[in-house]
Amino acid sequence: MKEVETLRTWLEESRQAVFFGGAGVSTESGIPDFRSVDGLYQQSYDYPPETIISHSFFLQEPEEFYRFYKEKMLYLDARPNVAHRKIAQLEAEGHLKAVVTQNIDGLHQAAGSGTVYELHGSVHRNYCMKCHKSFDAEYVKGSAGVPLCDSCGGMIKPDVVLYEEALDGITVERSVEAISRADLLIIGGTSLAVYPAAGLINYYSGSRLVLINKTPTPYDKRADLILSGKIGELLGQI
Repeated sequence: MKEVETLRTWLEESRQAVFFGGAGVSTESGIPDFRSVDGLYQQSYDYPPETIISHSFFLQEPEEFYRFYKEKMLYLDARPNVAHRKIAQLEAEGHLKAVVTQNIDGLHQAAGSGTVYELHGSVHRNYCMKCHKSFDAEYVKGSAGVPLCDSCGGMIKPDVVLYEEALDGITVERSVEAISRADLLIIGGTSLAVYPAAGLINYYSGSRLVLINKTPTPYDKRADLILSGKIGELLGQI
């Protein structure tokens, strides 16, 4: 495939590449993306997903929030796929400088990536809203109903960015810095429809913008190279 050969050449020449990824990177690990399982949400819940995973709903209806969160957002048995492992390999070989991800599953780190900027937080970090004690995802998953702190009894909140919440400023700053310095920007597994995260790619000023996705995105016209298909299958050929 000519496009894969071009990407391979660009990666060989790169020392400051950045990978920017979304939900499609983890679907091959068995984690459904938000939109494709929307029908399932409607069968089981009285509220749309966007309402349930909002800051105000979390505070007002924590029981219903956690019922949804544990069933639909905690995939603790998921393992890194070919895409995660290839991205980690490229970093280890000195071609890739950073990963900027919209995912909250921690699979890039599990695959061995060292520099990962998690725009929307991580399910693996949780904290008591009262005393700020930290808890892992297994504690949250295994708790009955709303997880409570075992020290003070306060309610635990996942360190994920809910609707109505702002992105972490330091994470955004470091992501912008990496993207602006990149000599190659690879965007994969994202529709580029979620803002403000998607807007960060506007900080890339280079001439090698690569899009890897199963469907068209609003940024296709700006891309220097487009690969259509499953990201794991495509990166696996490099």
